[in-house]
Amino acid sequence: MSRVQLPPAEVRYADELAALAASDSASRPEGWNLSPQAVVDFICGSDGVKVGSSKTNAREISEKFVGPRDIVQRCVVTLAGERGLMLVGEPGTAKSMLGELLAVAISGTGSLAVQGTAGTTEDQIRYGWNYAMLLDRGPVREALVPSPVMTAMRDGKVIRFEEITRCLPEVQDALISILSERRLMIPEMDQAGDEQANSIFAAPGFALVATANLRDRGVSEMSAALKRRFNFETIAPIADEVRERELVSIRAAALLAETGSLVAVDRSLVEILVTVFRDLRSGRSDEGWQVTRPSTVMSTAEAVAVATAITRESVFFPSGFDPISRMPGHLLGVVMKDEAKDRERLLAYWDGPVRRRAEDGSPLWKRLVDLRRVLEE
Repeated sequence: MSRVQLPPAEVRYADELAALAASDSASRPEGWNLSPQAVVDFICGSDGVKVGSSKTNAREISEKFVGPRDIVQRCVVTLAGERGLMLVGEPGTAKSMLGELLAVAISGTGSLAVQGTAGTTEDQIRYGWNYAMLLDRGPVREALVPSPVMTAMRDGKVIRFEEITRCLPEVQDALISILSERRLMIPEMDQAGDEQANSIFAAPGFALVATANLRDRGVSEMSAALKRRFNFETIAPIADEVRERELVSIRAAALLAETGSLVAVDRSLVEILVTVFRDLRSGRSDEGWQVTRPSTVMSTAEAVAVATAITRESVFFPSGFDPISRMPGHLLGVVMKDEAKDRERLLAYWDGPVRRRAEDGSPLWKRLVDLRRVLEE
C-alpha cells in the first residue's frame, strides 16, 4: 500500500491476521474469517504466546484494546448471534477503534461504515439510484447505488455505524426492518411479488456495530423499537493508571514513528499528564481532593494527542526544550473547547491539587505551579 497517514487496520495488522488464520482450527460462525476465540485474541492480545502455522511465521499478537476481556467476548457473542451491537461511552474511549477491530477480525475489512450526522439520509442506509441509468433503463439492479449497509448484507460483512444518535430518528428507524427481517426491500423493483427481485437478503456473517457517545445520546434519542434490536455495551475510561500511562506512551511513540520522528516520549511528561487528565476526568484526585471537572471530555485519546504534540515540538525546536513547560499551554487547548469558565476551573485545579502536591516536595509539580501564568494569558 502506498504511503498514507493512517492505513486501515487490516493493513496495519495483516501479519497478525495471517498468523491467527493459519493457526485457527476452532469452529467459526458461517461467514466469519476467524473463530470467536481468535477474534478476541486479535483484539486483546495473546499474552506473550506466539501463534502461527510454524515456528518461522509465528508471532505474538499485540494488545490493541485496553479494557476487560469479558467485554470483548460479549461483543463477539452478540455479533455471532446476529444481534446488533451498540457501543456507548464517553468520547475518546476507543469505541470506534473497537468496532473497526471487530469488523476486521470477523470480515477482513473495516471499510464498510456509515458516519452519522444531522445530514445523513435514508439513502445512505438503504440505497440510491444512478439517475441517468434509471431514466434510460428503469429500476433495474444495475441502476442501484448500494449503501454500505446494503453491501454488507449482500456480502455477509460487518457494517459499522458511527455516532448513530446524531442521525434524525426517521433515518435511524430505517435500520429496524433490516435488523429484524434481515432483508432490505426495494419496492421500485417489485415484479409480481417476486421477493428475490425486490429484496436484498442478508448473507451469513452480516452484523451491525453502532457507536454512540453518552454526551450525545440526547441529540436524537433512539426509539424503543430500535434499542430492542441492539445489545448495549458501555466502554469506560481505562481504570488502571499504570495501564493508561503505558498506552499513552506506546500510542504517542507509534504516531511519532508514523511521521518519521523516532524519538522517545518523556516518561515524566506522560506520568504527570495522565495524572492531570485522570483528576479532571473523574472530578477527584487519588488523594481524595475534590476537583471541578471541565465541560470538555478529558479522554485518553486527548492525552495521547498532547503527549505526541509536545514530543514532536521537541523535535522541531530542540534548543533548550523542556517538555513540562509546554504542558500547560497544550492542556489549555484541550480544556478550552466548550465554555469560557473552563479556564477558571483549570486555574482552580492548579490552585488546589497541583499546589498541594508541590508543597509535598515534588519538583515536577513545583514546576507546574511556577507555570500557572501560562493559563492566565
